[in-house]
Amino acid sequence: MKKVLILLSAVCLISLTSCKQNAAAKIDPSNVTAAAERDAKSNKLPVITFDKKEHDFGQIVSGTPQETVFSYTNTGEAPLVITDIKSTCGCTVPQDWSRQPLAVGESDKFTVKFNGKGANKTSKVINITANTSTGKESVKITAFITPDPNAASKGANTNLGPVIQ
Repeated sequence: MKKVLILLSAVCLISLTSCKQNAAAKIDPSNVTAAAERDAKSNKLPVITFDKKEHDFGQIVSGTPQETVFSYTNTGEAPLVITDIKSTCGCTVPQDWSRQPLAVGESDKFTVKFNGKGANKTSKVINITANTSTGKESVKITAFITPDPNAASKGANTNLGPVIQ
């Protein structure tokens, strides 16, 4: 039994030492150079710069639709790709944004439509998913919503008369 164990140990040692010599010989210097260049390029990322990060619609009457445009520029070192733009609620809808890569130095825009419903001071955040260093950017819309003066008169004719039993 000792002879088998010694023989097995010797075979393992021979195979391990032969692998070290073969692995070093298999490294291609051109692959190392190509990997270094690829890694240097991967550090270059796009940067999205907005003309404004927040838009205030001011005082509006409840139910009055609003719309604004957010413009942005790629100020980074690589093409900018926006994969998604979403609002925090269904009352605010981002539209008309390009899914095509935006070259360095180029600008684009997207529209945000807000249904204008709510009460008092209202803020909505629009989240942009892109290939920037953080992966997410955001802009915000705000408004002070006052009650619709016509809404009270519309609901005033709800008198059904006396209840007959």
